[in-house]
Amino acid sequence: MAILNVGSINIDGFYSVRSIPGPGETISSANYFETLGGKGLNQSFAAARAGAAIRHCGAINHSDTHIVQAMSDAGIDCTHISRLEDYPTGRAVVMVADDGENAIILNSGANRQVPDHAVSAAMADMAAGDWLLVQNETNATPFAIRTARSAGLKVALAAAPFVAADIVPLLPATDLLMVNAVEFSQLCEADPTLATAPGLSVLITKGSQGAELRSNDKVITVPAHAVKAIDSTGAGDTFTGYFLASLDAGDEPIRALSLASAAAAISVTRKGAADSVPTLGEVNDFLTRA
Repeated sequence: MAILNVGSINIDGFYSVRSIPGPGETISSANYFETLGGKGLNQSFAAARAGAAIRHCGAINHSDTHIVQAMSDAGIDCTHISRLEDYPTGRAVVMVADDGENAIILNSGANRQVPDHAVSAAMADMAAGDWLLVQNETNATPFAIRTARSAGLKVALAAAPFVAADIVPLLPATDLLMVNAVEFSQLCEADPTLATAPGLSVLITKGSQGAELRSNDKVITVPAHAVKAIDSTGAGDTFTGYFLASLDAGDEPIRALSLASAAAAISVTRKGAADSVPTLGEVNDFLTRA
């Protein structure tokens, strides 16, 4: 089995602050560092560290070759990442407060220029039953979903950033919808029937309150682990990547939820996004001690 992630790739600039500033407020940052990020990239890192065969289709500026090298070193197939001359790699400004909460500003850059032909090429040798993973951060999501359905792939949609007008039309072709509690509430406000549509499984992450999977009138829940969080950036992406990798490996949903919850718990005890994703060995050790 395999996973194709048609997803975003960013360079994240992290600012450590005492608290998230309000409108008109100027504050000082105690520390700054850059790392790789983007929901798509983070989820690919998580899937790779969970042991999945993961390939990534996205777009970056042609000069940022270090990104492809880092992804390849993590075990991600980068064959279908487009290197563009006229668009910058996506950027994020991330403010992380002392309590671990964050605020993020995004510039999409090349993420909105992923060519259809790259998506088609990335999907060409995938088999029925493999997974397509998409988010709402690239231009390629609708095309990728249509192509995946035609090829017999299963579709997992991590519906963030959540915009009802973007997400709702994609749900009839989606097998697994992944949202946080706020996004799920917004979805229900847009159309309460969509969240219970036949054939659609919904994974809802709830931060410190754990997560639940709704599928075929059944609800499976998993609690969150009590840890001291220092940076919650990318925790949801870690959960998503681990959960899908576990399903792709043939694990039962409760096992997938357990692994994903532990991986997310470890990630919030570390700084950064992709850099904070634990290995499968670390996750299994954590669960043994829990």
